[in-house]
Order: sequence, then structure tokens, then C-alpha cells
Amino acid sequence: MGNSIFETPRNSKMDLDEVYFWTDTIKDWKTLLKNDGFNEIIINQLKWLVDKELICVNAFVLMPNHLHLIWEMLKFNGKEMPNASFNKWTSSQFLKLTRSKYPKLIGDFQETAEDRKHRFWQRDPLAVAITSRQMFEQKMDYIHLNPLQEKWSLASTPEDYKWSSAKFYEEGIDEFGILTHYSERF
Repeated sequence: MGNSIFETPRNSKMDLDEVYFWTDTIKDWKTLLKNDGFNEIIINQLKWLVDKELICVNAFVLMPNHLHLIWEMLKFNGKEMPNASFNKWTSSQFLKLTRSKYPKLIGDFQETAEDRKHRFWQRDPLAVAITSRQMFEQKMDYIHLNPLQEKWSLASTPEDYKWSSAKFYEEGIDEFGILTHYSERF
């Protein structure tokens, strides 16, 4: 086994005041996030959490079936961690949007569990603690290059992809008002 930063053990638990590389995936890898309406729900919830000073977002990318964030949980949202609030709220809004504009998709997200009728996010998101500036920069490069992968071909340069923090780091533009430059932390 090599000495790669990507060989970190899988964990979905996060602690307050630690920076994490976090991956959340749509159930069954469905490409729900290829629609801007769902991405706007995600951005709106991140903005709300940032405005309430519950999280700090350093980098992100929204892909058709998953998202990557580099973020920090600053304080609880009531009794729950902000990432739990994020998943609950986005799921409820996804359900509303699906019912109103994409009713044929609703069956893709039905659940048979007793505690819920629908699930949009897969269980057990990946959370990897960022322990150094080098690790942060490697994870951020991975995030920003994700849309350029041949599999996706969503943009020709990282900063051309709308649903990413690449433009913030290349041009200083935070069109969503959710980002904090990582130099403030590392």
C-alpha cells in the first residue's frame, strides 16, 4: 500500500472545528443533480448554514450524481450537526421539486423503510479529515478537476463549471456567497 492521502480510512462522522473533505452521493448514483433546480436547493441550504455561522465552506463541486465539499462544522444546528440538517432540508426540498416538476422520477427515490418514504442521499457519506495544507490543496484540485474528467466532460476548464468553487480560487468570484478562502484556515 502506498502513502497516498486518498488511502484514508472511510468515516462518515465529523467533529466540530475540524475541516473535512466530504462526499455525499445521490441514492443509487442517479443523476438527479444534472438539473440546476436541485443544485440551487443545495446552494441555498449551504448559504443558509453559512449565514447562520454553522458551517464554513472552503471548496465544493456539484456533480450530476454526487457532491464534494471541503467544509467545517462550526456549531450544532439545535441538537444536530449541520451536515445532518443539510441532508434533511435538501431531501425535503428535492421531494417537493420532484413532485411538482419531475413526478416520473419519484419512484427512483421511494423507500420501504419504516422511518421514511423517500431517500435522496445514500447512507454513509464519506468524511475525511483534512490535516494539512498539502492535503487540502490535493483534495481541492481533485474537486475542481472532477467536472473535466472524460466520464463527465462538463467544462473545458475548472473555472468554466458553474457548480464549483474553482472560479473563486482562479478569479476571486464567489457568485454564491458561501466560500471562505482556505488560507484563512491553513
